[in-house]
Amino acid sequence: MTAGQLEQGKPITVDASADAGRVLEAMEEHKIRRLPVIDNHRLVGMTSEADLARHLPEDQVGHFVEVICAAP
Repeated sequence: MTAGQLEQGKPITVDASADAGRVLEAMEEHKIRRLPVIDNHRLVGMTSEADLARHLPEDQVGHFVEVICAAP
C-alpha cells in the first residue's frame, strides 16, 4: 500500500506567514496534532503539538489539548 492510497480528501495546511492563532484554529478545527507548513506551494516545515507546547502560554496549550483529545 502507498501513501497515496491512504490519503483522504484535501490536505490541511497552513501558510508559512500564518500567526499562532491561525495555526491553533486549524489544528483545533480539524482535530489534528501536526500541520504541514507551505510557502509558495512548497512544503517548508511541519508544526506539531510539541511546538505549540514550547512556544505558547500554558492556558492556550491546555485548551488545545482539551479540544484535540475530546471525544467526537
